[in-house]
Amino acid sequence: MESNIILLVPSAGVAALLFAFYLFLWVKRKPMGTKKMEELSKAIKEGANAFLHTEYRVLILFILAMLVLLIFASLVFGAFPLSMAVAFILGALCSTLTGNLGMRSATNANARTAKAVEQSFNDGMLVAFRSGVVTSLAIVGTGIIGLYLLYELFHTTVILFGFGLGASSIALFARVGGGIYTKSADVGADMVGKVEAGIPEDDPRNPAVIADQVGDNVGDVAGMGADLFESYVDSIIATMALGAVAGGFALETFGHNAVLLPLIISAIGIIASIVGTFFVRTRQVNVYQAMNKGLFAVAAFTAVFSALATWLLVKSLNPFFAMLAGLIAGLIIGFATQYFTSEKAKPAQSIAKAAETGAATNIIQGMATGMLSTVVPVLATCVAMLLAYQFASFYGVALAAVGMLSILGISLATDCYGPVADNAAGIAELTGMGEEVRKKAEELDAVGNTMAAISKGFAIGSAAITALALLFTFVTQAGVEFSQISLMQPEVIAGLFLGAMLPFCFSALTMGAVGRTARKMVEEVRRQFRELELLTGKNKPQYAKCVEISTKNAIKEMILPSLIAIIAPLLVGLLLGIAALAGMLAGATATGFLLALFFANSGGAWDNAKKFIESGQLGGKGSEAHKAAVIGDTVGDPCKDTSGPSLNILIKLMSIVSLVFVPLLIKFGPLV
Repeated sequence: MESNIILLVPSAGVAALLFAFYLFLWVKRKPMGTKKMEELSKAIKEGANAFLHTEYRVLILFILAMLVLLIFASLVFGAFPLSMAVAFILGALCSTLTGNLGMRSATNANARTAKAVEQSFNDGMLVAFRSGVVTSLAIVGTGIIGLYLLYELFHTTVILFGFGLGASSIALFARVGGGIYTKSADVGADMVGKVEAGIPEDDPRNPAVIADQVGDNVGDVAGMGADLFESYVDSIIATMALGAVAGGFALETFGHNAVLLPLIISAIGIIASIVGTFFVRTRQVNVYQAMNKGLFAVAAFTAVFSALATWLLVKSLNPFFAMLAGLIAGLIIGFATQYFTSEKAKPAQSIAKAAETGAATNIIQGMATGMLSTVVPVLATCVAMLLAYQFASFYGVALAAVGMLSILGISLATDCYGPVADNAAGIAELTGMGEEVRKKAEELDAVGNTMAAISKGFAIGSAAITALALLFTFVTQAGVEFSQISLMQPEVIAGLFLGAMLPFCFSALTMGAVGRTARKMVEEVRRQFRELELLTGKNKPQYAKCVEISTKNAIKEMILPSLIAIIAPLLVGLLLGIAALAGMLAGATATGFLLALFFANSGGAWDNAKKFIESGQLGGKGSEAHKAAVIGDTVGDPCKDTSGPSLNILIKLMSIVSLVFVPLLIKFGPLV
């Protein structure tokens, strides 16, 4: 029976990839529209490919450098098996592949969504949503197959840390680089086009409009795909590692199958997600209800069959209750996020109302909303963590993170469709498809902003719990008793403060990078408006100039913030020791969690407050309130799409780096 159950893992992974391929072809068979729509879609795809190819050249150098370091540590110091390097390469390749596949799916769907919206609202939503399903299923399918194959080949969870290191490293570079690209283009296009020139969003006279469309794909799809891939696999790796600890609670209580349980639960979530995609329809309900219907259906299916699988594998329901605590907490975080960011709810509407008295009050209200929005997610995470610990100790805490991400196959799809809808709205504007089509696409885009915030809530909540699980694993792997790491030790407090500081430093670097690149974009757009007299229509914009600015500066600016996550834990571990490093990881998790929530929710609320005004409220487009809301939206752009989502990668990558190199830290660092 048990051997049959484990076969569910590769079967679910293969099913996910096959269904993703089927949906990819389904989307591609949809009509693309006019020749001009095809040309725009092609230009966006070429711009996205060009950025990714440039980014990959930098990533190859990083991968080679890390590979040399891992081989050296293995052969010279015997820190870990040489197969760790193999796992690292596999993790990096899988992360890169899933991000690239997501981008290709999105760029194939943008014009097709615009054309489908012209036919009916439901058709447009389905094309955009199913393109998102391609990305989400490619991520979960690739992740679960990669982990399963590595464990079956090497029969040790230690090797999986290398897979996580590869996935997390690439994810951070991709998220930071893509985030800088997309938000600098977005800010430049909005500040000059919408605020200064007073032209509509995605007006073809705006030189930054193509760079903005490209950015939606490289940041919000390719970068996000790599981001969620590492979130997904890291939660599984942490749980498997804690289940394999010799003499540990999970192994002693539940037996060897405790290692396999997170894979089984994830496989069940994949199957549930495939089934759940058929629940998403909008003929009788609005888009929010349609998406929520799919989420609830998948969550219920996953919970019921996970309970059955848990009992069959470990003869106890305690691990299931730990996983269920995480799943419920994820849903609570998601719907709390929906409330704070939706243009249909009071928080975003209060930000829009504040815009009537200017940009300053709009920004103040947005910051207050973002800060308040952290309360429910933190309470839900704390309750889930405490309950999970009571049911299954630290192993249960890790399972709670697996529970949160078990429905990623559909929760991420609701996120990925947002950039596609945004591109579709842009293409509708650029090709003159008419106000009705543009309005429908904008409505899909507004829902996409909220659903993206929900997905970010899942990712951020699971990141916090996964980072804690990785911290427990790190301390265990280091052979240190938890009682030896005390807040009464000055080196632990020093590490705690250093860790608490790092997310602020990282956010400053990433937001500063967006600001510097956006300034160059604004200057270029102003130059073209002035010198080419674009508003008169005499000349065509030089779109390529703006694409070049975003590409060149995003690649340059992504390097330093990304290296911090790798260098900081090694330095602290070597100079201050294991206890200080444990303190640093705890401090970074606490502030990184809160900052990520604040950034994601305030940014989403600012964006939808702007869209609330654009729907005709408070003066509508072109009003003073609208101009103030656009400024608030541009402030929120790097918060929600660059710094915020990158923080959950930061806190996990530091833990993974610590885990991989813990033998060297023990060998060369000071004693605990």
